[in-house]
Amino acid sequence: MAKLTPKSAQPAARDGLSRKHYQALLEPLEIELDQLARWLRHGGRRMVVIFEGRDTAGKGGVINAIADTLNPRQVHVVALPKPTEPERTQWYFQRYVPHLPSAGEMVLLDRSWYNRAGVEKVMGWCTDDEYHRFLAQVPVFERMLVDDGILLFKYWLTVDQVEQERRMRERLDDPLKRWKLSPIDLQARARYREYGTARDAMLAATHTPQAPWTLVDFNDQRLGRLTLIRHLLDRVPDIDIPAEPMVFPPLSGPPLEERFHGKFAPIKPFPLD
Repeated sequence: MAKLTPKSAQPAARDGLSRKHYQALLEPLEIELDQLARWLRHGGRRMVVIFEGRDTAGKGGVINAIADTLNPRQVHVVALPKPTEPERTQWYFQRYVPHLPSAGEMVLLDRSWYNRAGVEKVMGWCTDDEYHRFLAQVPVFERMLVDDGILLFKYWLTVDQVEQERRMRERLDDPLKRWKLSPIDLQARARYREYGTARDAMLAATHTPQAPWTLVDFNDQRLGRLTLIRHLLDRVPDIDIPAEPMVFPPLSGPPLEERFHGKFAPIKPFPLD
C-alpha cells in the first residue's frame, strides 16, 4: 500500500507552505488537470476518485482544488447525505450506482461506500452482519467497475490527532467554518483510536491489486493537495490532447454598450471605501 509523504512536510504542520508558493505550484498542475479532462473526453473514458479520511483531513479542499478549473458538466463532485429510509432497505451500493460516470466524465467522491466500514461501524449504525458482508462484497463490486473500464483511484488522507484537534477548534471559532462541525464530528473526536482501528481493518480487507489504496500525508493540507494531484496525474498516460481550435472573427461593427429600455433601474455599485 503506497503512502505518499511530502519530503518537506513536518509532523502536524499548520499549512507550512505559503499561499503564494502553493498557488504557484498548483497552476501547472491545473493545466495538466485540464489535459486529463480532455483525455477522458477524447477517449470516452470514465474515472472515479474516492477521497476518504478522518473529519478535517482535507477532503473537500483537495476536491475543490481538482474541480475548480474544470467543466462542472464533465467533472462531478458527489457528497451524499445520510441514506433515506427507502435507501436503507436497498442493496448497500445501490444509491451510489446512479452517480457513476458516463463516457468522458470524472466523478470525485467526497466520502463513498466506505462509510459502512468507517462511521457506520464505529457509531453502531450497521449490524456486524452488514459490516462483514460489505467487506466481502466491496472488492467484488470494485472489480466489476474496473473490469468494465472505469479508472478507479482510492485515496486515504492521513492526519494526526493533534492537527485534527487544531482544525476542529478553528472551525468552532470561525463563524464561516462553523457549519462544518456537527455532533457526529464531536463524537469522532472522542473516538480517534476506534476510527483508526476501523480504518486499519478496512484497508486490510479492501486493498486489492485492481483497486489499491494510496495514503497521503495531509498534516499540511496545501502540500497534501499538491502531492495527491501529482500522484493522480502520474497514474494516467502522459498524452496531450490539443484543445479544439477556435477562431474569433472580427465584430461586424463597433462594440455596443449594454442598454435596457423600459422601467429598469440598476442598483448602486458596491461601495469600495
